[in-house]
Amino acid sequence: MQDYTVKLDAFEGPMDLLMHLIEKNKIDIYDIPVAALTEQYIEYLNLFKEFNIEVASEFIVMAATLLQIKSRLMLPKPLKEKPEEEEEDPRRELVERILEYRKFKKISLVLNSMAEEQERFFSREPAKLPVHQLPPEHLSLDVLFEAFRTAVEVREELSIPEEIVAREEYSIQDKMEEILILLQQSAGKISFSRLFHMGTKTEFIALFLALLELIRMKTVYARQADLFAEIYICLR
Repeated sequence: MQDYTVKLDAFEGPMDLLMHLIEKNKIDIYDIPVAALTEQYIEYLNLFKEFNIEVASEFIVMAATLLQIKSRLMLPKPLKEKPEEEEEDPRRELVERILEYRKFKKISLVLNSMAEEQERFFSREPAKLPVHQLPPEHLSLDVLFEAFRTAVEVREELSIPEEIVAREEYSIQDKMEEILILLQQSAGKISFSRLFHMGTKTEFIALFLALLELIRMKTVYARQADLFAEIYICLR
C-alpha cells in the first residue's frame, strides 16, 4: 500500500480563501458566479474539518454570507414600480470587500519586500569625530554676510557709473593674496570695516569670496568679542 500526502494551503482569513478561489478559477471579480464559488468555499471548510483543522468563526460567517447572497440571487425578482429603477446587485458589497482586500494585500506584499530589503542593512548612531579646528567663536556666517551687505550698501552711492569707467575684472586668488599681505602688515589682525574700506561693488564681491575661501582653508578666522562689536579677521 503506497502512502500519499495531501497538502492544504494555509489561509490568513476568509477573504484570503475567496481570493485564492477567484484566482484559481480565473473569475471576473465584477461578475462572480456566487453559486459555484459558494460550493467550492464550503468544500474547503469540509476539507478542513476532515483533517481535524479548526475552522475559525470568521470562515463560517463568510460561508453564511455567501449562502445568503446565493439565495437572494435564486429568489424571484419582485416587479419594479418604475421600469427605469436599477435593481441593486446582491453581490455588490462582496465585490467591494474583495477589491479592498486585494488592494491591501498588494500593499502588504510591497511593505514586506521593503522590510526584507531593510533587514540587510544595519544602522548605528553617528560617531563623534575629533575636531581639530574649532569654528569662530561668537560669530556665524550669517553675521559675516550681514556685515558685508552693510558695507556694500553704505558705499554703493559712492560708486562710479559703469558708463564712465570700463568694468574691471578681479581675481579671487589675487584678493586672497591681498588679504594675507594686509594681515601681515597689521600684525595678523585687521578689522572687517577696514578690509572693505575702499573699492567698487565688484571688487567687494571678489574680496568677500576670497575671505570666505581663506576661512574655508583655515588660513584665517573671524572673531567678534560681543554682540554688535567690531568683527576682526585674524591670521592663524
